[in-house]
Amino acid sequence: MKRTHHCAQLTKADLHATVSLAGWVDSVRDHGGIIFVDLRDRQGITQVKFDSALREQAAKLKDESVIGITGKVELRPTDMVNKALPTGEIEVDATELEIHNISETPPFPLDDAGGDKVNEDLRLTYRYLDLRRPKMRRNLAVRHKATKAVRDYFDYQGFYEVETPALFKSTPEGAREYLVPSRIHAGQFYALSQSPQQFKQILMVAGVEKYFQIARCFRDEDLRADRQMEFTQIDVEVSFIDREGIYALFEGMLKKVWKDVLNHDLPTPFPRMAYKDAMNRYGVDKPDTRFGLELVDFTDTFRNSGFKVFQSTAASGGSIKAVNAKGLADATQGEITSLEESAKAMGAKGLAYIKVEKGEWKSPIVKFFTEAEKADLTARLNIQDGDLICFAAAPWERACAILGRVRLDAAQLLVKRGKLTLRPDQWNFLWVVDFPLMSYDEERGGYAATHHPFTAPVPEDAHLLDSDPKAVRGQHYDVVLNGMELGGGSIRIHQPALQEKVFTDVLKIPADVVESRFGYMLKAFKYGAPPHGGIAFGLDRMCALLCGTNSIRDVIAFPKTQKAQDLMNQSPTPVTEKQLRDLHIRVVDEAK
Repeated sequence: MKRTHHCAQLTKADLHATVSLAGWVDSVRDHGGIIFVDLRDRQGITQVKFDSALREQAAKLKDESVIGITGKVELRPTDMVNKALPTGEIEVDATELEIHNISETPPFPLDDAGGDKVNEDLRLTYRYLDLRRPKMRRNLAVRHKATKAVRDYFDYQGFYEVETPALFKSTPEGAREYLVPSRIHAGQFYALSQSPQQFKQILMVAGVEKYFQIARCFRDEDLRADRQMEFTQIDVEVSFIDREGIYALFEGMLKKVWKDVLNHDLPTPFPRMAYKDAMNRYGVDKPDTRFGLELVDFTDTFRNSGFKVFQSTAASGGSIKAVNAKGLADATQGEITSLEESAKAMGAKGLAYIKVEKGEWKSPIVKFFTEAEKADLTARLNIQDGDLICFAAAPWERACAILGRVRLDAAQLLVKRGKLTLRPDQWNFLWVVDFPLMSYDEERGGYAATHHPFTAPVPEDAHLLDSDPKAVRGQHYDVVLNGMELGGGSIRIHQPALQEKVFTDVLKIPADVVESRFGYMLKAFKYGAPPHGGIAFGLDRMCALLCGTNSIRDVIAFPKTQKAQDLMNQSPTPVTEKQLRDLHIRVVDEAK
């Protein structure tokens, strides 16, 4: 049978028409001689009626069986109208039934309420069933609409969509790679591309000028809710553009996506915040600005404090910071312990705190504070009865990170108590800018690129590359939404001499290593590289936010588990000895 309509299409306007539908049996009901089937396809549900002529055949049907029907559209009796369905006023009186497949009983309910209660490993094992659930179908539809909006936008802006290779050369200074052995070149390896970064810069040298790609990327990293080993990014590079041009271009893209997918008008331009401000105020370079609880610096206040931990931290050049978790003085001991564990995970030795209850400051550290110190805390943190004050004393970056983590955990406790509301449909976009170009790696004893080594310095800071690389700001920018980094990019170095200087003089990469890894790129730059810049957006993360889910696994058709496994097809798996021999590889038993 050829379908004439989908299962959310028929209305009273189709009364008496002969139609053909196909799909899955959502439910079967036997009403004393007449069998009713809710027939479901990707678009929705239509009720189908089987009378005595087809009753015996329809009685074989089970939920999730696949069938095709032909019949006549009729009005439902008034008392059987289902106003929740677009097709709720009609039903199809079947005259033909074709059974394509009878389904076994699914291992879990395929409605949203029942499916959400199931262990995720079971859902991933039967992913083809999980994807039948309404929520998962909606998520895939959102992903499709978002991707189409991106393609439409860049096409309108005059971009070329160009595919770059997935098989690249190994660049060990980045994230851990997936290596692919070469059969033809024994002992040599490709690496699966972590990013099209170098290729897209070469495309700018080639005169493409405006490039984009919905790119598959691969990183052998530990998995979590917002990270997968293979992921998709919206990858873009543009010639003859500055940071202001980038901001306007990508605000336009996001505005179109939100309008096309959610029919929501995003206000532009987005606010901007310098990296140092983000760290000082929120303790993280991807702040959730939907709520306050901002960090406050009290280093000067406690520089001569009687509390030795604070005094010694200030004397050694560190920072003393505090955050007021307003209304959280009723935190249980278990919740306080949890906040302390979060602080320790970020490098703290513990968590100093004060509970303010019935006018009394309850903490063993309060006895060391002077009245002036207490007054300064009260004024600058707006301390009131019922508040919980948390402190961090450590080197600046670590102190920020400790309280940044505590801030987020405290916010969740306040949400749980109904004292704070975090609306998922409150879209607080933010550009974080002016990152340091370089950071000092204590372990290596040298500088490392904060973003990547192709990022251009802010012009007015370039003269500091020789004397104080850490003070140089990079032309790097991140797009942040509600505490999640959606994308990041930069204006690139396009002068070969400056790029070589960064590699050899600042990052101290040996000349032969520079030549082996980046020689082709430096050579290309000598043939007329235009000024250029770009960005990469995480498509999976963006779609997760659009769908209101915390896990990107919910918007990827076939994701891996946190243990990097595909439970449906049971990969990864061993391979045969012959396959290994062909690739010139031997697997070593680590136990031996």
